[in-house]
Amino acid sequence: MFKERLLSGVLLVLAIFGAIYFGGYVLWGVLLLISLIGMFELNRVFEAQWKAPSLLCYAAAIGYFLLISLGYEEAIRPSVLCFVLVLLVTFVIGYPRFQFTEVLAAFFGIFYVAMMLCCIYRIRGLDSGVYLVWMVFLGAWGSDTCAYCVGKLMGKHKAFPVLSPKKSVEGCVGGVLGAALLAWVFALIFQDKLTAVGNPLIALPIIGACASILSQFGDLAASGIKRQHKIKDYGTLIPGHGGVLDRFDSVIVTAPAVYLLLVTFFV
Repeated sequence: MFKERLLSGVLLVLAIFGAIYFGGYVLWGVLLLISLIGMFELNRVFEAQWKAPSLLCYAAAIGYFLLISLGYEEAIRPSVLCFVLVLLVTFVIGYPRFQFTEVLAAFFGIFYVAMMLCCIYRIRGLDSGVYLVWMVFLGAWGSDTCAYCVGKLMGKHKAFPVLSPKKSVEGCVGGVLGAALLAWVFALIFQDKLTAVGNPLIALPIIGACASILSQFGDLAASGIKRQHKIKDYGTLIPGHGGVLDRFDSVIVTAPAVYLLLVTFFV
């Protein structure tokens, strides 16, 4: 099990590294594929993966990615409004075959999975984006690794005893500090490449710490959905890790956090 988990984890990192390195439509395509699979997994939780609301969700995700890639930012807001209206009309026409929870799952899926993951593509498009985009993964997977290690060594006080009994306060703090430290080391190594950021040795640790806090909430939120629906994993696509949402639950949250911090304060 450990070897399977390690191998699939290494292959996943290599695939992400390659997509980020090439950027452009390679990264665009990979993120769109991950988003569609993630939305499928989410809709499956609500037993709505092939119903009309979920099909609209998949189509909306493709449309959103196209608008972003073509630079039609101004068209996003009216498109979102149209999507909501079409969902409501679909629910009314299909009633009672469609449950409103299926409509909510479709609505949540496009925002929670596709639009948030697309922020990775947006970060990659910024100046120094090929380096800055790694803050998403340092704030998510780096934080998770640090939190796990600190929790194993020092964890005594349970942080979320009902939702996640294994998480400790010490582990959560260790994740935040670890992400900040990893971001500082990253900035130290690549500071000459991070020309878009004024003071990367200060900016990146701040981003790393903030991303870590939100990544932990993202992980807990995904766990809460699974607990309420009494499932262990969202899927089995990634051996040893579960589904796309099991592996990217924290990345989904750190991506928009890093993007907003960068464009608002640092780039």
